[in-house]
Amino acid sequence: MRAKKHLGQHFLTSKAALRTMLDAARIQHNDVVLEVGPGTGVLTRALLDTGARVVAVEADGDMVAHLRHAFAREIATDQLVLVHDDVRTVVLDRYMNESPYKVVANIPYYITGEILRHILTAAHQPTSATLLIQKEVAERIAKSEKETILSLSVKIYGTPRYVATVPARYFHPPPKVDSAILHIGDITKKAFLDVSEECFFTVVRAAFSRKRKTLVNNLSPFGPKEKLARILAAHGLRADIRAEDIHVDEWKKLVRALCSQPHPRASGA
Repeated sequence: MRAKKHLGQHFLTSKAALRTMLDAARIQHNDVVLEVGPGTGVLTRALLDTGARVVAVEADGDMVAHLRHAFAREIATDQLVLVHDDVRTVVLDRYMNESPYKVVANIPYYITGEILRHILTAAHQPTSATLLIQKEVAERIAKSEKETILSLSVKIYGTPRYVATVPARYFHPPPKVDSAILHIGDITKKAFLDVSEECFFTVVRAAFSRKRKTLVNNLSPFGPKEKLARILAAHGLRADIRAEDIHVDEWKKLVRALCSQPHPRASGA
């Protein structure tokens, strides 16, 4: 099967990387696994060999035809459910039957953020996600001391861990950059028990709207600078701090303080 550049297809060829992904995801017999973009089915085969039940969502019709032929027996026994759809719009609950499930996938670089948002904010979240993504993005999420909207969007739902680097030569065709295995564990929405997801992301988007500006300046829709400086001080944060220097636990407290009262000007942030 030939990879399609416009779909960001790069097929994994390393058995060692496959083993590392399965070990990180702790796949066990009878686990339910969502695979995004199975492509030629290399990871699909490895998942099925563990005894897991796999729901594989593939947008490429040519790949779907190949997978239907290659996994005819597993499809017939319902060990593999093959869905021809775009994972960014598919309703996951339709296939998971309220069962706990894990995500394990080699996903296209260009829609990494969209896929992360879709699976982490789903009504029925996975318990964990083990993803093969661009190395730089994995480092930004799990290793960098500086936060971004993406890193906070992951950390507010789960605990990211940089598992291993996967060199470009382990793919066909090789991408221009190296990849990495990122594991996100303990996925939950517990952070939103006392504050809404909407308000959290409204605050965070406003905070990062102008990177070189201080947090107090970027959060002006939420009140006068003096008031915002007092809120920051109450949480042990400097008045001149920038959004990238505040870590997720501090963000949880700060957003609770900002969202505990109405802020009419913040609705359009």
